Amino acid sequence: MQMKNAVALVTGANRGLGRAFAQALLERGARKVYAAAREPSSVDIPGVIPVRLDVTHPEQLEALVREAGDVSLLINNAGILRGTSLLGQDALAAARAELETNYLGPLATSSAFAPVLAKNGGGAILNVLSVLSWMAFPGSASYSASKAAAWALTNGLRKELAAQKTQVVALHVGYMDTDMAHKVTAPKSSPADVVRQTLDAIEAGQDEVLADEVSRNVKQGLSAGVYLQR
Repeated sequence: MQMKNAVALVTGANRGLGRAFAQALLERGARKVYAAAREPSSVDIPGVIPVRLDVTHPEQLEALVREAGDVSLLINNAGILRGTSLLGQDALAAARAELETNYLGPLATSSAFAPVLAKNGGGAILNVLSVLSWMAFPGSASYSASKAAAWALTNGLRKELAAQKTQVVALHVGYMDTDMAHKVTAPKSSPADVVRQTLDAIEAGQDEVLADEVSRNVKQGLSAGVYLQR
């Protein structure tokens, strides 16, 4: 999968990491970049094609598949973080919202665009995950559950789509300098650097991207039970 002349669809492309992906794809010579957001007018990147997509709305996804039948790269970036306690009054509502967007969203878009990718030669799907796919902390545990589900989804899609030669890639990263982590004081990765590593990995045929030291250390520590730490 090469970025030059690719036709990409990036969800959640109006800010943060999604915006960085859309910009970098244009810089690498993508032929077309569909930049999806709930409100297309919020996309202000010269050269992209703003499109409407709330990944929890099936009718919008169906319309987009009809409009973007030339896609060869799907980047599932759209995500939400409610930041609630597992035992809080609004815990179930928050968990449902996070699962709808962070797990069922990529499932829906991948399912809808898999035939498109097959028709266009296989292409690739990138799912933006998190180091929190493997760890859970107070205030973000339901988000972690949704990302853990998305990790399992990614691994399942990789096997199911192998026959049509669709590359399925998982991106794991810790804190990034985006709106979602604006209150975090810990070190943060640059979205542009995360995007660079990820697009390089896709072009190299890799299945997984560990974009920072945190994600690399946590992945390495899984067998030692790092997720059990209190």
